[in-house]
Amino acid sequence: MLTGVRAFADWRRVLAAEWGGVRIASAYRPIPQDANPWARTFGMLRDPATWRDLRWLPVDMTAGFLTALLPAVLVLYPLEGFALAAGLWRVFPDGYWYGFVPVTGQVSALAAAALGLVILFFGHFFAPRALQAHFRLTKAVLGANQGELAERVRVLTETRRDAVDTSAAELRRIERDLHDGAQAQLVAMGMDLGTIEMLLDKDPEKARELLAQARRSSVDALAELRDLVRGIHPPVLAERGLGDAVRALALRLPLPSEVTVELPGRADAPVESAAYFAISEILTNSVKHSGADRLWIDLHHAEGMLRITVTDDGKGGAAVGAGSGLAGVERRLGTFDGVLAVSSPAGGPTMVTMEIPCVLS
Repeated sequence: MLTGVRAFADWRRVLAAEWGGVRIASAYRPIPQDANPWARTFGMLRDPATWRDLRWLPVDMTAGFLTALLPAVLVLYPLEGFALAAGLWRVFPDGYWYGFVPVTGQVSALAAAALGLVILFFGHFFAPRALQAHFRLTKAVLGANQGELAERVRVLTETRRDAVDTSAAELRRIERDLHDGAQAQLVAMGMDLGTIEMLLDKDPEKARELLAQARRSSVDALAELRDLVRGIHPPVLAERGLGDAVRALALRLPLPSEVTVELPGRADAPVESAAYFAISEILTNSVKHSGADRLWIDLHHAEGMLRITVTDDGKGGAAVGAGSGLAGVERRLGTFDGVLAVSSPAGGPTMVTMEIPCVLS
């Protein structure tokens, strides 16, 4: 029942945005995908947004019904006046009233049509305002209160802390990779060059061998530096944008994949970077754990949201939990007020959907 109430409330939020231009935020607390029915039920009952939905239902059935009926009356009631003038008055008994006009014959029916024309004229101006008033009433009850705003601040504080921790861990990884990889190879190459300098006159053959080894070391060090730079911010992402970067990422996968991109512009660099690495993490999980034969990646932008969907035809069973790669993706997206949804029934397929609010330039 609570799930149905939430779906109904979300549908009304969509109508409020599309019909009245009134945006009502959906501030439900996340519920783990693998939670059993009892845990889901009590999780929803502990959510203040659930009780706000339940308070909204009787308001919507009373005051909401009246405010929604008014614009419909302003648009549809004039049609009755036009129908009366067209001859419908003949089937009604004497003394039928249309508004304040008693309809007893063709002349009075034409007066009813004139009244209907006046109502339609004013309805053209007032019906949209009346409908917007209805949705504003909905927002007044469904909208977030101070408690919800405090909860939102708490969530943002946690995501900011996660972002700081992630940045610190990323810096430590870069330092470790530089120290253990490229830096060690460059030091070894410097030592080889010193040895070559000493052997150049004494043992030219050995010097040539060490020179070839130093050349190989320089190539390896350069490759590691390129991989390291690609891990920080891929050049193709900076130069050609998220769509082409994801296409290049898909080409390196061992599974066949299909990439669909509908992005009329580019998002900010931090958003593109977060989306790219989130997609990379999800694709890595799919290749390693899903047992899939094919992958589908879809990127598009609509209603101020960058929406990304990654689907595989694997065995399913993926869930967002502590220690999982998806939990890390969720924390990465939370820094940008993004959300992650996972649909992965047993037997597959698995669909991971991400949304990040952003504008394209």
